[in-house]
Amino acid sequence: MVKTFNWYPAEDQKRQVRTKKRNPTKLRKSIEAGSVLILTSGRYRGQRVVFLKQLESGLLLVSGPFKINGVPLKRVNQVYTITTSTKVSTKGVDVSKITDALFKDKSAKSKGRDIFKENEKKTVAPERAAAQKAVDEALSKSIAADKTPLLKEYLRARFTLTRNDRVHAMKF
Repeated sequence: MVKTFNWYPAEDQKRQVRTKKRNPTKLRKSIEAGSVLILTSGRYRGQRVVFLKQLESGLLLVSGPFKINGVPLKRVNQVYTITTSTKVSTKGVDVSKITDALFKDKSAKSKGRDIFKENEKKTVAPERAAAQKAVDEALSKSIAADKTPLLKEYLRARFTLTRNDRVHAMKF
């Protein structure tokens, strides 16, 4: 049994192409400025970081701080984080000037002969280094002033799971 249609569109009528509208990424309810997150992928997997703000692209701006656990100012997708109940005061941390443009690599375009420059050490952009230093200084002060015992050691420690860990019963 074939269904018949009573109406067919005219052949000369152009059909509008459907396009998806990009909505801004919603921030998870549990993530607030100063929340300690655990990174679950990438070079710094298992490291605990402090959430600073959500960037225009929807990515999260996080920092180790670099002086404490070696994690620099970084953009992270919230899918690859675990939120913990620990909070750090972000008073005095100015992240208003940090945008997605700061993280774009100006020398990313390959010229073809770049494979011969493999041994050269990559340098960090001076504005990025200045932002890192300013954020680190303010965060380190607030971590030192925090009343939470062993907070610095907690941020420095790596999160790992072993065979007998019950993830479903854990409280982060």
